[in-house]
Amino acid sequence: MPDSNTDRTLKAALEATGMETEFIKLSNHTIKPCLACLKCVDNNVCVIGDDGNEIAEKIKNADALIVAGYTPYSSIDSNTKSMLERLYCLRHKDGYMRGKPGGIIITSAIPCIPEAPPVAETAVGSVAAYMQEEGMEVVGDVKILGNVPCVSCGYGDDCELSGIKMIYGPDATVDSVGINSFEDQQAPMDGAKELGKKIASCLSSK
Repeated sequence: MPDSNTDRTLKAALEATGMETEFIKLSNHTIKPCLACLKCVDNNVCVIGDDGNEIAEKIKNADALIVAGYTPYSSIDSNTKSMLERLYCLRHKDGYMRGKPGGIIITSAIPCIPEAPPVAETAVGSVAAYMQEEGMEVVGDVKILGNVPCVSCGYGDDCELSGIKMIYGPDATVDSVGINSFEDQQAPMDGAKELGKKIASCLSSK
């Protein structure tokens, strides 16, 4: 979705760095998942040759990385997962991501409450595992309450499999749930700015 909660949170974090940054919308690109063919070992370049190659090169040359994704079916979205897999080509021999500061932003329709599955935390863990395995420094994460697609599909109040009722209870409706916006969530807003400042601090101290 253009200008999503995830997008706006990432842009707020990037702006807070006070540094030169680039926002990349993965859904605007063709990025196939890693083939595990190991043909990137000698030159650190993926043989697939789609948009993932250009993005990987930009990430290779960047001083830091903030990964922002969301959680369809309670796990990290496929575009983000595919791009992380494609960064495997940067690992061999030189470890191009090693030592870089990294941040994580995750939007989930499942609230971060004790009685709900830890969907956002699971997604954060997936991205953090990538960063840790590449020797990056994970400086922080931000979690945003997003929107189940059922609030805008047109059948949210009537569908037997409505995510609205699954998450918020049998009496929940599109109107009672409403639309969650990043700008209405103080903790994520503050967290995004703090994440950006932490990234900048890490870079300035190097």
